Formats: sequence, C-alpha cells, structure tokens
Amino acid sequence: MDPNLRFWRAEGQSFFQRFLLWADVLDPLLLLKSADDIRTTRLFIESSGKTLSEPIKNDQVFWSASSVHPDTGKIIPVVFRPPGNLNPKFIFAYNLLFLQFAFYTYTTGFALLNGNGTTKAEEYAVQQKQILYGLGAISYAACVSALPYIFTNRYKLKSPLTQLVIQKFLPAPLLGLMSAFTVMVVRSPEFENGIEVMDRNGTVVGVSQKAGEKAVKETALSRAVLFGTASFVPAVLMHFVERAKFRRTPYSLASMRMLAITTVIAGMLPVSLSMFPQCGEIKREDLEPELLSSTEETELFYNRGI
Repeated sequence: MDPNLRFWRAEGQSFFQRFLLWADVLDPLLLLKSADDIRTTRLFIESSGKTLSEPIKNDQVFWSASSVHPDTGKIIPVVFRPPGNLNPKFIFAYNLLFLQFAFYTYTTGFALLNGNGTTKAEEYAVQQKQILYGLGAISYAACVSALPYIFTNRYKLKSPLTQLVIQKFLPAPLLGLMSAFTVMVVRSPEFENGIEVMDRNGTVVGVSQKAGEKAVKETALSRAVLFGTASFVPAVLMHFVERAKFRRTPYSLASMRMLAITTVIAGMLPVSLSMFPQCGEIKREDLEPELLSSTEETELFYNRGI
C-alpha cells in the first residue's frame, strides 16, 4: 500500500482526526517545496516506514501527502495540489460566461489529476476519454451556471424578488450541483472500468467497479458541499450587509465580499476533504461476486482521490 494511503488509514479514522490532518496538509507553504525535495522525502518515507511509526512527528509526511499522487507516485502540478485551492481564484461572477468557464476548467483539472489513477483500461484511451469528457462537462456546467443571468437580461426581468433569487440564492445550489457533475463526468472511467482494492496489508485483491462508484460519489458530494457552501454563506452575509444602514462604497462591498469568500473557503476546504476517509473502505459483501473468492478479508481499502 502506498505510504500516503497508509498514513491516512493509520491517522485518519475519525472526521476530527482527518480535519486536523488536512489543516496541516493544506499549508500553502508546502507549495514552495521543490520537486527534488519532494522526491527525496518520498524515498525517505518509503524506506523508513515513518507513516506507520510516527507520522505526525515528521512534517515531511505532509510534503508527500500534499504533492504526490498515491496511485501513480507522480508529483502533482503545483496549481492542482490541495493547498492551491486556498487561493480564491474566482469571485463568483456568475454572469460572465468566461469566468464560469475558467472556474470549471480549474476544478475539473483538479478532479482529474487528483482522482484514482489505477484504471486498468488502455492508459492512452482512458486519458483521451477523460479529457474529452472534461471539456464537455466544463462547457455544460459553465453554460448552465450562466443561463439564469442570460435569461434575466434577455427578458428584462428586473423585479427585486427575481434579482434576489437569481443573484443571491440560485447560484449556491447550481454551483454545488455543477461541481459534483464535473467530478462525476471526468472520473467516470473509475466506475466504468473499476479501481484497485487492497486488503489491510496493502496487497491488491482485484479491480472493483463498485469501489470506483463509491469513491467518485463520495468525492462529488464533498465537492458539492465545498462550493455550494462557499457560494451560499457569503451571499447571505452580503445580503444583510447591503441592507444595513451604514456608509459603504462599491470598493468596500467588493472587499468585504472577497474577505467573506476567502474565509468560508479556508474553513470549508478541510471540512469537505474530511467528510470521507482518503483511504476508503468497502465491505467484502459489497464487491462484485468474482472478487469474493479472492480474499477472506471483511473490509477492503482503496484510494478515494480528492
């Protein structure tokens, strides 16, 4: 079993434990580590077994957990590592189709590079399929998210109630739904072809479509919670701020909105990532019949992805 997965399995049994671990793994300073430092750390962890003996005392474990893909062993590009999500690259400007497209391009790329990497179909065909699916998901999600604003402007729907619903309350469920949708689409090869499941010793038992389906569903739900909440809470806060009777300027409102978004994302990111174990578990009876004869273990493990 990969050192990263052993680390999460040993230390991430409860939501609170996972939350504390993600709070460390999401340290933005980890983005500054060079590829050579990460490779050296990775080799050290693999040879010493630190992740099982004393993982929390060694900060180098967090370098590996935040920078190295547990299935392929490849270093994840800097912008798509988990700490990179703490930088608010968007301000939820839903009425601009280009910004919608840019946002979903980033989140879809993040899902693609941080998903499970053990699909057993032809690698080139899988990558090609995921890229095509990803482009389709990005275009669809961006258009659906911007559609209410286009519809409002096209038909001159300017009533206060319409503006309140479309600008304040509709974006949150749309963003959450489309974020989950892009994860499901781009990672669909995982439940179409299956992912590797392992026993508690790290021995690969086989490839399971049901484990892949479970991994993708859990990740999609966590993504919906992250971006849905990060959209809804700032919108509600700013609604009351705009109604308050004190002196304000467009610049101060924009600054407060950006601060609210940044704060909510910083708080919700470790929460969403901690909702489900990184080293996922699946009951033996929930596997495909052809895998039941491969092991007597009652619980099997897999990499859920991020």
